[in-house]
Order: sequence, then C-alpha cells, then structure tokens
Amino acid sequence: MTSNSSNAAEVARLLKPFTPWIVLSAITGIGAGGATVALLRTINEVLNQDGGMAGGLLLTFIALSLIALLGRVASDVSTNFVGQRLVAQVRKSLAQKILSAPIDALERYRTHRLMPVLSQDVDMISDAAFVLSSTLISVAVAMGCLGYLAWLSLPLFGLLLVALVIGITIQSLTQTRAEAGFWKAREQEDQLHKAYRAISEGAKELRMHRERRTRMFGDQIERIVDRIRVVNSRAINTYVVAAAFSSALFFLLIALILGWAAFRTTESAVLSGFVLVLLFLKGPMDQIAGTLPNVGRAKVAFQRIADLSARFATPEPHLHLASQNAAPVALERGIVMRGVRYAFESADGGKPFVLGPIDLDLRCGETVFVVGDNGSGKTTLIKLLLGLYAPQDGEILRDGAVVTPETRDDYRQLFTTVFSDFYLFEDLVGQGKDGKAGATASLPQAAQPYLQRLEIAHKVSVKDGSFSTLDLSTGQRKRLALVHAYLEGRPVLVFDEWAADQDPTFRHLFYTELLPELRAKGHLLVVISHDDRYFHLADRIVTMRAGQVVQDKGRAHLESLAA
Repeated sequence: MTSNSSNAAEVARLLKPFTPWIVLSAITGIGAGGATVALLRTINEVLNQDGGMAGGLLLTFIALSLIALLGRVASDVSTNFVGQRLVAQVRKSLAQKILSAPIDALERYRTHRLMPVLSQDVDMISDAAFVLSSTLISVAVAMGCLGYLAWLSLPLFGLLLVALVIGITIQSLTQTRAEAGFWKAREQEDQLHKAYRAISEGAKELRMHRERRTRMFGDQIERIVDRIRVVNSRAINTYVVAAAFSSALFFLLIALILGWAAFRTTESAVLSGFVLVLLFLKGPMDQIAGTLPNVGRAKVAFQRIADLSARFATPEPHLHLASQNAAPVALERGIVMRGVRYAFESADGGKPFVLGPIDLDLRCGETVFVVGDNGSGKTTLIKLLLGLYAPQDGEILRDGAVVTPETRDDYRQLFTTVFSDFYLFEDLVGQGKDGKAGATASLPQAAQPYLQRLEIAHKVSVKDGSFSTLDLSTGQRKRLALVHAYLEGRPVLVFDEWAADQDPTFRHLFYTELLPELRAKGHLLVVISHDDRYFHLADRIVTMRAGQVVQDKGRAHLESLAA
C-alpha cells in the first residue's frame, strides 16, 4: 500500500464516525453556496430591469439571504463539531497507542520525535478543520458561479475555463513545491525539539561550558530556527505568488470580457452578470487559495500521525487500559526464569547485544542484589523480570505457572519499581482502608510516617491524594518514589541504584533498616547495586557479565566473606 493510499485510509477511518455530520455540513454548505449564487443572479436581474427590487423579487431576495445565512451557520457548526471531535479522537487514539505499545518499540521511537506529533501535528489538523466549512462553502459558491456563467454565455465561459485551467495548473505545481518545503521544515522541527530538550535538561552543564553553550545556540538552535524560517517562508511565498497571480487573473479576465463586448454585440445582462460574478468570485477563490497552506501543512501532519500510528499499530496483547476490579495481587512462592533470552536489534551493522539464556530462581522473603559492570545486562534482566520485555526464548513462571501474553499484565501488578531513570507521579495510588486500590481517603495518614522517616515531611505533604510538591533534589525525589513503593504494598520491590543519589546516612538507612524491614514483611526485594560494602546484607548476589549470570552466591557465602 502506498503512502498516499495509507494516509487516505487513515483519514477515512478517523472520519467514518462523523459521516452524518459531514453530510449535513456538505448539504448546508452547498445550500448556502447555491443561495449565494441565486442572490447574485437576482441582483443581476434587478440591475438590468426597470422597477428595481420590489414585490415578489424582494421576498425572493430576503428568502435567499436567510437560506445563505442559516446554511453557513449550520455548515460551520457541523464542521466545528466534527473538527473538535476529530482532534479529541486523534489525541485519545495516539495516547492509547502509546500506552499499549510494547516498551521496546517506545524506546526505539525517541521523545523528541514523539512530542511534536502529539502537540504540533494534532494542532495543525485542528487549524485545518476550523477553516474546512468556509472552504467548503467557497467551493460550492465557486462551482455555482461557474454554472451560472455557463448558462449566461458558453463562449465567454469557454474563455473563462481556459484561464481557470491555467490558474489551477499553476496552483497545483506550487502546492506540490510548497508541500515539499513543509516536509523539510517539519523534519527540522524534530531537531529543534531535541535541541530545546538539551538546553532545558542540560542547563547546568551549559552554564559551566561557554564554548558548548555558544555552539548549542549558534550551530544548532539558531541554525535550525533560521532553516525552518527560510523553508517555511519559501513555501508560503510560493502560495502567495500563486494567489497574487490568480487575483490578477480575475481582473485580466474582466478586461478580456470587456474587450470581447467591444468587438462583439453582447447583451448587457450577460456582460454585467460576468463582471458582477467575477468580482464576487474573487473572494471565494481567495478563501480557497488562503486555506491551501493550512491544507498542505495538515497533509504533512496527517502523514506524520499516520506514521506514528503505523509504528505502534501492533499493541501489546491483553493489556488492560480500563479499570479492573481484580483481587489484590499475591505471590506465594516466587518467580523463576528458565532459559530466558532477549536480543536487541543490531545498530549500524554492529553485533547485537544478547542477554541469556538466563536461569534464575527468586523466592518470596529474600533480598537479591544484582551486580555487574555497566552494560553487563542488569537493566535488561530487570525489564524481563518485570514483564516489560517479553522473552524471545525461554519462559518466566509465577508460583509455578508460566507467564503468558494473556497473564503478563496481571503479572506486572506484582511489582513496585524505582528505576534509575524513574518518573515520579504526583498522585498516589495505594491501598485504602477498604483494601481497594486507588482509595485516597487514608493516604495522608498512611504516607506521613514514611515522609517523616525519610526526612522530607517538612517539604512535602499529601493533599487530595497527591504530593504537595515535586520541586526537590534528585535524592529527595527518590525518597518520594520510595513512599510510593511503601503505599502500593506489592509483593515484589525492585530498586535500580536507589541509593546512588543518597547521602551516606540515607544510604546506610536504606540498606541496614529499610530493606530488612521490607524483607521481614515477606516482600521479595531485587536491588541493582554497586555498594559492595553492603553486599553481605543480601540473601543472594547475582553477578552479570556480558549478558550472562556468571555467579549466584547465597547468604552463607556472603557472611563468610564479611567475616
């Protein structure tokens, strides 16, 4: 399937639920356009007859004016309804696709490419939808005017038709050239968004390095912004020149018609009708030409949205997005990884990283440290354990039962995680007094002891089920993430370098008090750590190297080393 047919199918799919409103908008828009043409015809008759506008002609004029007014209002309201609902549907659909997409697919699609699609491209469709109704009416008026001119005089209409063919051909060529420019500008927008992220997230580093700061502004942001400005200016100027040519063409046609009348006998009604209609027709044609840049940009936006939809067209199966009234998750014995293997796609022809095969037995009520050099596969192992990645070979068992695609989403509910690149949500979702997840009435009381123990109660409180602020240091934000973990109360807690951003006091508290307390409550704890001074506190140490588990030492061995 070609890109254009794919985009057309995507547009048809999006518009299908709104077919009745689109039909209503089209009918009322055409009715308004027809009434406008009829008004022009009535005005032309009044100009070429004695007595002016009186009697039945006046009533006809008033009726046509009302039809044109009501038709335009109905068409505008219908189109606005479709436009707003369409944009809302696109936003919901994209959000649902992202929420349902496999994690590895999301990781391959960079954030600086994702956000402009979700914001800028969707807004572009909204802008195009806003002018759709007026453009539809302008098209209806233009077609009606052409029909009326053909009825007045076929020879003069033939002359007009030749000029219109020339104008439409030029307009088509300019639109193709301008759309190519919009594509180039849109690609540069992704790079600009990437640069904006760099100057926001790397603000401290840029303050400390003058040369990098200068290069970031001059060689990246300034260059990209100027490139977007130049490309967009050229594309829009192409439309402007074409529109100016079309405007001049109307007056040239009037001059030709007047010249025609000078050499050939022409009825005054025909002559005045052509001049009147052409002068009026300039407005709708300018309206159509003025919307072409928006249509061109909306076409590019639709293609970008269709590309994003295609990338995430295969959702993770059996992923629940609706609320579930399931029983609280439980783990009775433990989790077993048997022959688990996962291979990444190779980058630029290089050798792909392969994890496994991994055999690992994790039991309830134990603390397991996962250690190894950077790049040894610790994080990939954790993502497989959590069910974020599906094993390409092997299987994971929960209490002896194999985790299947149908049960993987339920399996994930066993875990609370704090990743090294964690995202901290403001709202709290924990277990209320009634035992139901999501209850918020008792959360302030439940959270307060943890906030005090982690020494952040003086900065953060819980109000209406949310933290009062997230404006904290990285270490303090990790402590808030730990509060999340306590309140969720899930059987398995996974910490990825949690203590790396903590001061020695809290690092010691984490390893010697918090982890043992959680273990004593029966939780399975999996901790990625480089703090070898606390290794003796673990029940087991799992050592990773080059995607393999090279050692799995138990508590007895660790205590002998500590002694």
